[in-house]
Amino acid sequence: MSVVIRKIVTVVEETLMEMGKGVNPPVRRAAAIVVIENPFAGRYVEDLSPLIAIGEELGELLAKKAVAALGIDGTKVHSYGKAAAVGENGELEHAAAILHPRMGTPVRKALGKGAALIPSSKKRSGPGTTLDIPLGHKDAAFVRSHFDGMEVQINDAPRANEIMVALAVTNGGRPLPRVGGLTVGEIKGEDGLR
Repeated sequence: MSVVIRKIVTVVEETLMEMGKGVNPPVRRAAAIVVIENPFAGRYVEDLSPLIAIGEELGELLAKKAVAALGIDGTKVHSYGKAAAVGENGELEHAAAILHPRMGTPVRKALGKGAALIPSSKKRSGPGTTLDIPLGHKDAAFVRSHFDGMEVQINDAPRANEIMVALAVTNGGRPLPRVGGLTVGEIKGEDGLR
């Protein structure tokens, strides 16, 4: 089964100032969002392996688009996160099948690494829903400066028989982080935690 794509949207956010203080270098976030047909909308299907394969396909597509929008080499990406929203005729397990078993491998390949789990969220909703994409450092989940999120929306998605899938990447953590914890310079990147 091949994925049927209705729409692809790319969003770039650049923070230059926070509370009147300059952010140097600016923190950039990019999200690539795809709206696809849900092949299992409206019916229960035991074997979700076609959606798992679609997740792998979308991981490669979205990673390429998000990294290109960010404008840096994939190895320079700091954080990542993913999210999906199924339309009303889908189920959360459809989003899980896309996001979890195989989507991460092509994303990590595009970034040159990615020892940490890719934070994710999923929900069922209708057109215009907001996806809150959780973000975390790609190599060390305990880097507090990179606990963040990016909000994205497409005004006409997901329709009842669709799934909206997003991947976000960043060039840094939150603007002006100062809550302590493991720093980027202290990352070992061995266990995905530190």
